[in-house]
Amino acid sequence: MNISVQTLQNAYWNLIHRLGLADILDIVIVAVVLYEILMLIRHTRGSAVLKGFGLLILASLVSNMIGLTALNWLLATVVQNGAIVLVILFQPELRHALEQVGRGAGLNSSSRREDNDEVTKAIDGIVECCVSLSRRRVGALIVIEQKTGLKEYVETGTYIDAAVSSPLLENIFEPNTPLHDGAVVVSGTRVVAAACILPLTENRNVSRELGTRHRAAIGLTETTDALSLIVSEETGIISYARGGEISRGLDENSLRSMLNDLFHKQASPWKRLFQFGKEEKA
Repeated sequence: MNISVQTLQNAYWNLIHRLGLADILDIVIVAVVLYEILMLIRHTRGSAVLKGFGLLILASLVSNMIGLTALNWLLATVVQNGAIVLVILFQPELRHALEQVGRGAGLNSSSRREDNDEVTKAIDGIVECCVSLSRRRVGALIVIEQKTGLKEYVETGTYIDAAVSSPLLENIFEPNTPLHDGAVVVSGTRVVAAACILPLTENRNVSRELGTRHRAAIGLTETTDALSLIVSEETGIISYARGGEISRGLDENSLRSMLNDLFHKQASPWKRLFQFGKEEKA
């Protein structure tokens, strides 16, 4: 562990006394990469694991400075093997990241290429569908893709690729029809697939009042940055899930406002950099 401390001291000295243009560029690139990694995992269970690993590193450095030899040896052993542990724990996030690099960004990049009229029609279609289904107490689950690709879930359903509209969505979720059971995946202003199977949440603190549809909505948002809209079949309540959390009781105005923010928000990493750590408001 003494080698690690010495390495940090040398890096600090070089940073102060030998800082050049190439070094500044190197630091900026690393900062952007680290920021994008944090943005990728901040709405997943991996964020808590990363925080825990960071605390282990900090505890290891502190134990070395104050001379706790046995504790330092134990923590250093865990930290030295941390790369392998992180690869195993972050396997879903790493897979999503590589898929995103290969396919490009999801909703945020595609929505900017969409015509404003098409975006407005898509928002109107989703709102009208949810309100109509809520009144009739017909269950629905709509997933809106963002930066993290949802291809693996799209492949479990029936491919559609049609413009978002209320009649289409209502017809999909109509009871006793072939595609009503499962989730609809929306990317940009297109309905990509229907009857998709989503993973259920593993969170034991989720209310027992919530059924499979709500648990699937929460489960997907635990490992991706997607937004899930749910219409309860029993109560007609409109809810949304994001970042592994669920909020219930949306009305038409609040749903429309949230979707407007979601579809029109800027995806610039520099703008998000100044907003890091702030909770997104629905």
